Amino acid sequence: MKFQIEHINNFDYEAPVDSSMNTIRLKPRTDECQRLLSYRSEISPGSLTKEHVDIWGNHVEEFYIPEQHTHLEVKTTSVVSVQRSPFIHHIKYTPEMKGIFTSKLFREHYLSFLNDTPNTYLKKEQVDQVVDELGGMEDPVDFSLKVMEYLHDRFTYHTNSTNVHTKAEEAFEQKSGVCQDMTNVMLGILRANNIPARYVSGYLYVGEGSALIGDAATHAWVEVMLPGIGWTGLDPTNNVEALENHIRIATGRDYHDVSPLQGFYRGGKSNLDVSVSVKVLDVN
Repeated sequence: MKFQIEHINNFDYEAPVDSSMNTIRLKPRTDECQRLLSYRSEISPGSLTKEHVDIWGNHVEEFYIPEQHTHLEVKTTSVVSVQRSPFIHHIKYTPEMKGIFTSKLFREHYLSFLNDTPNTYLKKEQVDQVVDELGGMEDPVDFSLKVMEYLHDRFTYHTNSTNVHTKAEEAFEQKSGVCQDMTNVMLGILRANNIPARYVSGYLYVGEGSALIGDAATHAWVEVMLPGIGWTGLDPTNNVEALENHIRIATGRDYHDVSPLQGFYRGGKSNLDVSVSVKVLDVN
């Protein structure tokens, strides 16, 4: 599948802003299953951008606007080709995989994705509640799938019940939120059971008649590290494996590592309007 993504962030400031410094993480990745064919960022007021790759392998663009302004628009346009085939349900957890999974080297290598952050931390009784219902973690493949289904069944997708600062333990208690909340909760459960897992920020294509949800802005899901297999995407919001409809931008420990736009400015309050459009160009 080949997609064109147009992502617009519009900031309106209540009073003129003296200056602003910003970073954006909106450039999709290229990997073994996804290829970035073109990418363009447009900033108004006009500004040059400086790009680098962060510690997690994400593309980061930085820009500075020194003059006074009352409006900021960041528009990115990407064309991405995605080709993934479903396979996680066919994976058999072998003794060889278990040998890798339980090794000291495996744990040390993925320690960053085994340790909780303030946003993914869950209380022990919350994790125990899930484990009591699903059973203990003997097979990381099967357990990850069960956790994904558990969250999809228990959580209500509600756009106004949480915000970007809501932590996993809060979302777990109220059993409602958006894709970011379900992703943070799933990360907390998996990490508490010694499964390396990371946060993925990206886009979701929802075609006509599709039951998928989460395309109003950027989407979020989980990737688990399966020994001998690699990083595998699971989307708890939709209870599906992340396949050709999921377009990856960035990965990290939680939302704050992959936030699409971060910045500092001197001035009053701002209002943000986000618009995302994902269109199919053709089928490869």
